[in-house]
Amino acid sequence: MNPALIRDRLHEQINRLPDELVEEVADFVLFLAVKQKISPNYYDWDDRQWHGFAAQQFFRAEDEDEVEYSLKDAREVYHP
Repeated sequence: MNPALIRDRLHEQINRLPDELVEEVADFVLFLAVKQKISPNYYDWDDRQWHGFAAQQFFRAEDEDEVEYSLKDAREVYHP
């Protein structure tokens, strides 16, 4: 079957569902996307996804992006 036709039919079926089932469908779609390592668009994220992302970033292992300062850097003063 044509993927575009499947999408259209699925869209019609989702529109007929009660809200609580639409939420379950959305959760399942997100599950499938994560399983396939397809990242959702950031503008579509809900609070739960943003909290998870923030926690993940907070607890990630230190990497080369870390900036190290020395005592000499602390004593340096800017004079315009």
